Amino acid sequence: MNNALLEPFDTAPFSKIKSADYLPAIKNAISLAKKEVQTIVSNPDEPSFINTIEALDYKGELLNRVTSVFFNLNSAETNEEIQKIAQEISPIIAEYENDINLNQELFKRIELVYQQRKKLNLTPEQYTLLEKKYKSFSRNGANLAAEKKENLREIDKELSKLKLKFGENVLAETNTFEMLLTNESDVDGLPDGAKEAAKAMAEAKGKDGWMITLDYPSYVPFMTYADNRQLRKKLALAFGSKGFHNDDLDNQEIVLKIANLRHKRAQLLGYKSHAHYILEERMAETPDKVFSFLNEILEKAKPAAEREFKELEVFAKDLDNIDQLQKWDSAYYTEKLKQKLFDLDDEKLKPYFKLENVINGVFTIASKLFGLQFEETDTIDKYHNEVKTYNVTDIEGNFISLFYADFHPRSGKRNGAWMTSYKSQMKKSDENVRPHVSIVCNFTKPTPSKPSLLTFNEVTTLFHEFGHALHGMLANTTYPGLSGTSVYWDFVELPSQVLENWCYEKEALELFAKHYETGEVIPMELVKKIKESATFMEGMATLRQLSFGLLDMAWHSEDPSAIKDVKEHEKNVFTKTSLYPDVAENCMSTAFSHIFQGGYSAGYYSYKWAEVLDADAFEYFKENGIFNKTVATKFKENVLSKGGTENPMILYKRFRGQEPKPEALLKRAGLIK
Repeated sequence: MNNALLEPFDTAPFSKIKSADYLPAIKNAISLAKKEVQTIVSNPDEPSFINTIEALDYKGELLNRVTSVFFNLNSAETNEEIQKIAQEISPIIAEYENDINLNQELFKRIELVYQQRKKLNLTPEQYTLLEKKYKSFSRNGANLAAEKKENLREIDKELSKLKLKFGENVLAETNTFEMLLTNESDVDGLPDGAKEAAKAMAEAKGKDGWMITLDYPSYVPFMTYADNRQLRKKLALAFGSKGFHNDDLDNQEIVLKIANLRHKRAQLLGYKSHAHYILEERMAETPDKVFSFLNEILEKAKPAAEREFKELEVFAKDLDNIDQLQKWDSAYYTEKLKQKLFDLDDEKLKPYFKLENVINGVFTIASKLFGLQFEETDTIDKYHNEVKTYNVTDIEGNFISLFYADFHPRSGKRNGAWMTSYKSQMKKSDENVRPHVSIVCNFTKPTPSKPSLLTFNEVTTLFHEFGHALHGMLANTTYPGLSGTSVYWDFVELPSQVLENWCYEKEALELFAKHYETGEVIPMELVKKIKESATFMEGMATLRQLSFGLLDMAWHSEDPSAIKDVKEHEKNVFTKTSLYPDVAENCMSTAFSHIFQGGYSAGYYSYKWAEVLDADAFEYFKENGIFNKTVATKFKENVLSKGGTENPMILYKRFRGQEPKPEALLKRAGLIK
């Protein structure tokens, strides 16, 4: 059978893959992986680290590669056919994973090695891998009775389908909504670039006027700048009610099912809740610690947030006689107030942030810090002509990584930004196999008269995702299961969030923030204003992030079986953090893809957790100079290259010389002096 995914390949053969190739390729790869497991199980030699633990980590390489291609395309370039295949494939993969995790003979071998771990003279990386393998089996049902194992299989199959359906519904809702405006007065307040993009969108769909959609590059400028309050309301209601319309795309029932199935699964495995299960393998360790962490920051942030909200209310009242601020007023009046206080808005900044310049900027910073070189290449196969591909080398010219970047929204791409990997780094047969890493974003598109000019928020998003990419690119571990971003979930955001700090520094901005028409470097007064405005409304922004973390924990740290009404449950959680009146038509949970589709269930707090780490880490850079080679090398050698080879706190302390202190974050956020 002619199947591009079953021919030997190094880079993903995107242009040769037919949709019909995926299912047979995955079935074939599963069969191959099962044979590899059988070889381990039937090995007549005594179980050892090499013939059992190491062999198990290297197994399934083809399956990992094929599924990484498929599932990234299902997020970045999907269609109905791919979504249908995903519904078929997901339960098959869940079944295969359970076949491995519930294989009693395999677990016996792992257990025998684990029992001898103290005598085996293992390296720290080997010891970590052994612990990880043992726990992944014991935590996923290897010790269960036969009947309970069967229950677990059913739950996992059902969950895999529900998570996919949840994501499909959110994407369909995003794609379905279109707001066509035919009166020019309806786009008053919008910057020229946003108007031009809206006009181009309408033309692309064969319409006259201005088309506004729920894609971020369309939605955000409208909510921030459009003077027509009723239209902002209409758009906000559409955005906030995704999956909440009691129709075919409704996610309420799916949310309840996912929460209940996760709870049942955790109980089956002997845990009090899904959060107790998840957090056992996190730096935070327990739900109690997460709640006390979130509440400690809430205590510091809430007074500031309330002061900021009061200031915004007074401002909106004075400016436009607004009696009651609503959620659809938030971005609009925040931006107006920012312009008044700092004489700064995105429209002044965007000309200095041409996408190509920002890409070169992040490359230059990576070069100055970590000695990396990036060269664009057109010889690498890609899944869409907008994707850019780069060869990454070190200063000696050694190949480090392949890097894919996909920057603009399309109808087949879900909202947001993420990093993924098409090939893991590992050391095998005396070769250091280098990774293939990708970032996917949804940035402002070029228009007929302007290149892609980024908002400052898009600039920090690019740096964020590139930080994740560096974690993947600079991986230098022996085992694929510990490589790159295979770390505790509340540690994974450190490399991404720390890199955002360079966006605020004059020394870094001068490398790439140049006017797209004149080439003039960003003026010092604008850099100063970016710094001054960095903590503007930080109390409210912090409160918002904390509300998401608390909602996640409310779904996952208790038995959810008594929850009958998704919206009601959410409202109760938000009482501690809400400033604006509730919007009856809107619901956060039904489109909260991070926790109901992605990997952040019982883990959304980790963004704030990692902010403590990143503020503390960047303080160290600032003390020594933001391009200090010694500090950068310590970060590369102890954090970026080490993946999950040791406990994250050990790695962090090796880099920093001490445990992180939350004061750096609170000071940076302007919440304490």
